[in-house]
Amino acid sequence: MKVCGFSIIRNAIKYDYPIAEAIGSILPICDEFIVAVGKSDDETLNLIKSISPEKIKIVETIWDDSLREGGKVLAEETNKAFKAIPDDFDWCFYIQGDEAVHEKYLPTIQKAMQDNLEKDNVDGLLFKYLHFYGSYDYVGESYRWYRNEIRIIRNNKKIYSFRDAQGFRKDDNKMLRVKLIDAYVYHYGWVKDPRAMQKKQQDFNKLWHDDEWIDKNVAKSDQFDYSAIDALQKFTDSHPAVMLERINRINWKFDYDLSLNKTKTKDKLKRMLEKLGISFGQYKNYKLLK
Repeated sequence: MKVCGFSIIRNAIKYDYPIAEAIGSILPICDEFIVAVGKSDDETLNLIKSISPEKIKIVETIWDDSLREGGKVLAEETNKAFKAIPDDFDWCFYIQGDEAVHEKYLPTIQKAMQDNLEKDNVDGLLFKYLHFYGSYDYVGESYRWYRNEIRIIRNNKKIYSFRDAQGFRKDDNKMLRVKLIDAYVYHYGWVKDPRAMQKKQQDFNKLWHDDEWIDKNVAKSDQFDYSAIDALQKFTDSHPAVMLERINRINWKFDYDLSLNKTKTKDKLKRMLEKLGISFGQYKNYKLLK
């Protein structure tokens, strides 16, 4: 069984993306890793080159910044990385620049890939998610956060990145058939120095919206306001080892009073149904196999 990781990145240093940690978190179970590195305003290319030259293969790209609708450029860049994966690989492990996988899950992930290798009806593997917010001590509690997403796919070039690169489809817009595995992706996209987060909000929204929308909806400020959140819970487990150095460098303070959580009635209902094994009202970009 051969596994190739793949990812995309641009301006990782400018926007403080933990891309080196993201790649490093899954690199031990990847035989090779393809990174599509967009032309950047910083030293992102040199950063990627420094990670693991014996495994990392770089595809240099130029993002089409005229695609300002639905984050489409992210899918296009993801497809460039995926298409660069040689045909002799079996599985392709996708990770975004603000994600990481805890090392404790790597044996489970390897076993799931091996167990499903000969099952032609399985297009990919579905992961659970934890979304960190404000600091490394809190995770999103409400249903505004997606619960699951596909991160491992077969090396089938009929598969392609969907919409804003959140998931995948195949052939003529068909959903992938996937198996859920007992492993989490840790999403750190909402944990940054408030100044870096504000800069990211101002620029990253250009991938979805025009200037008029940004002027109306993105606050004019030097720092991002983390207080505008509905519900969080305290994170009491450990982080991936690759993230510890970054976590120890944190230079801002974020405290949240859990008593201020505003849980919607429909979220309470969804949680009750989840405990009964019933999934209700969640967007699913896949077909879940038993």
